[in-house]
Amino acid sequence: MSKPLKFGYKASNEQFAPTELLNYGVLAEEHGFDSVFVSDHLQPWRHDGGHAPFAMTWLGALGARTERITMGTSVLTPTFRYHPAIVAQSFATLGCLFPGRVVLGMGSGESMNEVPLGVEWPDGKERFARFREAVKLIRQLWSEERVSFEGDYYTTDKATIYDRPEQPVPIWLASSGPAATRFAGRAGDGWITTSGKDPALYTDTLMPAIAEGAEKVGRSISDLDMMIEVKVSFDHDRDEAMRATHFWGALGLSAEQKQGVEDPVEMQRLADGLSVEQTAKRFIVSTDPDEHVASIKRYLDLGFNHLVFHAPGPDQAKFLKLYGEEILPRLRSL
Repeated sequence: MSKPLKFGYKASNEQFAPTELLNYGVLAEEHGFDSVFVSDHLQPWRHDGGHAPFAMTWLGALGARTERITMGTSVLTPTFRYHPAIVAQSFATLGCLFPGRVVLGMGSGESMNEVPLGVEWPDGKERFARFREAVKLIRQLWSEERVSFEGDYYTTDKATIYDRPEQPVPIWLASSGPAATRFAGRAGDGWITTSGKDPALYTDTLMPAIAEGAEKVGRSISDLDMMIEVKVSFDHDRDEAMRATHFWGALGLSAEQKQGVEDPVEMQRLADGLSVEQTAKRFIVSTDPDEHVASIKRYLDLGFNHLVFHAPGPDQAKFLKLYGEEILPRLRSL
């Protein structure tokens, strides 16, 4: 049986200060969104106007201000800034405070969040190995007492997470390549990826990989929560919808352009060199609700059941109202 269809709001902590972002999370619940997922950054994509509140503290505040939404990280890295045991402890506490409402979304990380703290950024093979080991350790800490763990990267000696929720916190794993996606299918309760890339990446690489990973442990993708962050810019004024994407110009940079850039000042300089037409390429930009729905439906047809909308503009209250009134009802009618 397929998972229920849900629509969420991406709370971009790289763009908004903690209190302002918290108010947007509350508004998302009021406007009918099913979930709120927050990014976890030490440093934002831009220096001027950038923010980076601590995601786990912020989630506790969001849970206290809301009643029904699912909330979690999209995504957190459990391998450098945080020891996996600290991640296990923090999300166990959130799960105790807000039973059935918390998701731990994890990925292998961005160098800009780790290198400034003195981390020597390893190659992809090591990052993936650390990530797999971290997932194993977190699950063990949640299921066993006095965990003595001897891994290649992490060690614990009779460690215990004393306060664990009765209802386990789901772990959703993020990826954009085939190996990590197969791992998400094997080891995750859900999978997270992002929109706006070459359609063939989803149809020819990622969807087959998640299915293959799930099948290796006797599951299918219908057993997983399939989440995709969908980048949308919706406004009744098309020029305003286009201009709104400028803050997120870093998303329009190629992997080669961003490689080795850990300084938000330099990332901002590179992003500001792009035109609005270039920064808008990763987003669904339209003034027409039906055009938004048609573009979003492609991801539903692929098998995603949990769509989290990332809007780039400064007026998030306006976005939440417009999307809640004009887009979500159309999507639910599908």
